[in-house]
Amino acid sequence: MQEQAMISLESVTKVFYTDDLETHALDGVHLDVGKGEFLSISGPSGCGKSTLLALLGLLDTPTEGRYLLGGQDVTALTLAARARVRNERIGFIFQAFNLIGDLTVLQNVELPLTYRGNMDTAERHKAALAALERVGMSHRVNHHPAQLSGGQQQRVAVARALAGRPSILLADEPTGNLDSRNGEAVMNLLRELHREGSTICMVTHDPRYADYADRKIQLFDGRVVDENTLIDLSSRRAAKV
Repeated sequence: MQEQAMISLESVTKVFYTDDLETHALDGVHLDVGKGEFLSISGPSGCGKSTLLALLGLLDTPTEGRYLLGGQDVTALTLAARARVRNERIGFIFQAFNLIGDLTVLQNVELPLTYRGNMDTAERHKAALAALERVGMSHRVNHHPAQLSGGQQQRVAVARALAGRPSILLADEPTGNLDSRNGEAVMNLLRELHREGSTICMVTHDPRYADYADRKIQLFDGRVVDENTLIDLSSRRAAKV
């Protein structure tokens, strides 16, 4: 019996409406991501990568189609229900780190857990410390973000994503603000998390980091295409410019 996909998108379309203009950011996307899989998502600017990640993270809803997360249909949840599922089952890693400067490292990692009604202060503290230990930042718990390097800040951001033990990790250009050395360190950390069973979906423009994934998909004009098709379509577009 085939194992149920952790993520399943069925004919997902996303249209943005502005005045009289319709922009089809995603067009009939079908995508399955297995439990424990590491998927990279690449493609040219404006192809729909960020829109796809926003839908996967329940930050937006599709215009058409269905989204199943762990077998649960999450397409048409209320705002409150989406927020609850997002907080309990999805971890986010952003390009810009998104740490709060007035909070310590430990407080930043604990923050998302405060929205969980089933965790008391001691449990949140323990989970945050364990996540920081996992990324090698437990010695910096009382520091503030400004006292850390870019690579260290991204490690704290990864710890924040891990602290709630999410079903999936969504990483949006996680190396985009890092030099190559720190970028490779963060990618090695993601690879270790994947080997330990984490399900990861990562948007990246860098083919070096896309190669860390089990599987690579490319988007072009809101559709999933294979690598050869992407090269061909990109060449045709460039020739028209």
